[in-house]
Amino acid sequence: MRSSLLVALAALLLVAGCGIFSGTEPDETIGWSAQKLYGEAKDAMSSKQWDQAIKYFEKLEARFPYGRFAQQAQLEVAYCYWKQDERASAVAAADRFIKLYPNHQHVDYAYYLKGLINFNDDQGLLGFLAAPDMSDRDPKSTREAFDAFREVVTRFPQSRYAGDAAERMRYLVNSLASHEVHVARYYMKRTAYIAAVNRAQYAIKHYPQTPAVEEAMFILVKAYDALGMTELRDDADRVMQKNFPDSDYFKPGGRKPDVPWWRLWDPNW
Repeated sequence: MRSSLLVALAALLLVAGCGIFSGTEPDETIGWSAQKLYGEAKDAMSSKQWDQAIKYFEKLEARFPYGRFAQQAQLEVAYCYWKQDERASAVAAADRFIKLYPNHQHVDYAYYLKGLINFNDDQGLLGFLAAPDMSDRDPKSTREAFDAFREVVTRFPQSRYAGDAAERMRYLVNSLASHEVHVARYYMKRTAYIAAVNRAQYAIKHYPQTPAVEEAMFILVKAYDALGMTELRDDADRVMQKNFPDSDYFKPGGRKPDVPWWRLWDPNW
């Protein structure tokens, strides 16, 4: 009996010693209410102490999983992760809120925030414009941002975020169209004419009202000409002449007599 007590006492002292020498600090939030945790987290956000805010919000969710503070904490965590440049965690937090509370009064903000997170992802939005190999870039984040903003505009037209979401959608559509044309131009430079035709056609079909369509039509004409598909080339030329009669592609300097306008960009001329 005495031996057992000594063993138990030794174990207790060992655990206590580990706590003392490990350098761990006591949890200051023990005993805090949900309101207190939420308030401290918001103060940390105001000071841009994103790590601290996330810590408080996550403790709030763990200790008080039900109620308005826990629900709001999930949205705030997504925002904090975004501001801390942890895009994957931010998107996951926003998606989690949308899945758990699809009818929440602030679910429009969750979609809007998800759109912003992806909208500001350089790799997905504009990063590909600086890439030497345009085909290596996939504007996945741009499409995800567009889809999130579309949810706001279509499902919550009266939302305070709907107007800004619509503006960003227009910008994103132009970006997606420009990306397709950049890729088509990349293929043209490498004489991959069929691939260029496919990307130009995709831009024309899916983004017909964007400024990039003008160049997409020009690429079609040039690619068909390079492939020797004269009938398709002439058809594309007629469409371009009709829709873009004042196009700068028709106004090169020093046009040679009897040379079709699309030939003026041919390096052999």
